[in-house]
Amino acid sequence: MVPSKANKDFLIAEAHAKINLHLEVLGIRTDGFHELAMVMQSISLSDQLKMIESSDNNITLKSNNKEISNGEDNLIIRAAHLLRNKVGNKQLGVDIELKKNIPIGAGLAGGSTDAAATFVGLNKLWKLNLKIEELENLSKEIGSDIPFCISGGRQICFGRGEILEKLKYDRFDLGLILVKDPLIQVSTPVAYKTYKEQYGDSYLEDDCDFEIKRNFIRSNDWSDQSLFDNRKEIINDLQKIVRPMTPEVEKSLNILSRLPYSRLVSMSGSGPSCFALFQNYDQANKVLKEHVNEFERAGLSAWACSMMSHGVELRNEFT
Repeated sequence: MVPSKANKDFLIAEAHAKINLHLEVLGIRTDGFHELAMVMQSISLSDQLKMIESSDNNITLKSNNKEISNGEDNLIIRAAHLLRNKVGNKQLGVDIELKKNIPIGAGLAGGSTDAAATFVGLNKLWKLNLKIEELENLSKEIGSDIPFCISGGRQICFGRGEILEKLKYDRFDLGLILVKDPLIQVSTPVAYKTYKEQYGDSYLEDDCDFEIKRNFIRSNDWSDQSLFDNRKEIINDLQKIVRPMTPEVEKSLNILSRLPYSRLVSMSGSGPSCFALFQNYDQANKVLKEHVNEFERAGLSAWACSMMSHGVELRNEFT
């Protein structure tokens, strides 16, 4: 693809969505945030950000989605300013074009992964040469899911989601069907607030208890086959809250659970996106094609996705 400004350097950053293969709410931290224990997984559904070097030191954003703010509240803009401030060079500028494919407010870290792509892409475009670990640490300042989205793959995530522990294997052959009602969004703060109201009495109370739970999570075999053999369902504590108050989630989970070859179903994050796991992408794609009319009648957008071994990818053209 020819860049919009032929005499300017540019690149494309592909920002992958995530799903949760495990999500437990453990309790309240001393800083007031919830302590979480999660396993997050990158998937092939992605946004793409085209970044064109600008000589006027402005940072601008435009998108194919009119629902998205192009202002200072957007995580992409915040990430770009934070990175520029980090290196102390106010002359750096960029024009960013966002091709939005990940649905908004879906529990898929769409905003966080766009910010992750901004950190990785501008580190390359601006020739900053910061290490991935430096980018992950910096990104914690604006979003808990951003560090994971930078490096991606499958990782155990603690704290607010920003404390990452990489898993020591490289099998990512599972496929999934992902669905979302395009008319519905779920507020993450409301989901956590409601969960606290209903389950706060069972919260763990100190870091020693948190660490016992963390060690239990660490002891599990999170390789692909264990998801088939050792578990009957994926744990997502927020699903217990969102499912009863969101009929679209109930509908999605019921449809997914009836699909042939569907192994496990779950809501992702705070929802309302839901997914079913399959043995591989080809199987998931075949089942999706055979049931596309059922999803359409239910008013659900649906995607067949593969699992990714990495987070942000850099390339030189849109795909």
